[in-house]
Amino acid sequence: MEPTVETQRVDRRTARTRTALREALAEEILATGDLSQVTVTAVSERAGITRRTFYSHYRDIPNLVACVEENIICDLCSLVRDISGVTLDHLEEALSSFNPCPGSEDVLVYLRENGVVLGALLGDGGDPAFAEKLKAMVRKVVQVRAAEGFAPEGISPLADALFDYYLTFVISAEVGVVVRWLTTGMKEPVEIMSRMMTALLFVRPGDLYGRPINFDIPTIAQRAAEGSKELSDVR
Repeated sequence: MEPTVETQRVDRRTARTRTALREALAEEILATGDLSQVTVTAVSERAGITRRTFYSHYRDIPNLVACVEENIICDLCSLVRDISGVTLDHLEEALSSFNPCPGSEDVLVYLRENGVVLGALLGDGGDPAFAEKLKAMVRKVVQVRAAEGFAPEGISPLADALFDYYLTFVISAEVGVVVRWLTTGMKEPVEIMSRMMTALLFVRPGDLYGRPINFDIPTIAQRAAEGSKELSDVR
């Protein structure tokens, strides 16, 4: 059944109200410096609506925050999935000409367009759990694809743990860089930031100091597995 004109008007009004509440939430977080101090009254007044209207959309401030974060994570999920499909050959090609990883600019454009809200929620006065939710979403989307072709896979539980910690390290680092960019005013343009984030994935120990340190991960994993077996035998 086709939506009526009246239904379309209601939907547009609902969307406008929710957008106003989302922006008002961010402004209140920045104004108070503490999400726990943000009130329904303050957000409603800033959004230009009544408390009654607020409660027709959300139960309370935590519910508003949860809905805003859920929508952002849902939007980002598809964008991150596009990046997870990029091959190492494509990454190598991008790095050789200091180009961004395919799809990374789309993610950063979205982040910049929602920068005020994201910066408020991810900043010191926002929701400490939000960054962890973002990391969990990224891990869920990329972990299977990232494991494809992992050289030491299956050598030992220790080698598998190495991959798990590697993934944790990379995801935490990239989300941390994004949070830093968002909460410091997004000074770098998307075109530059996407290139830097791509390059940072492949910085080796010592690279920034002119003394690169090369090491062979499969060999390290193999030695770790052998060392683990020796320890087990000793015990």
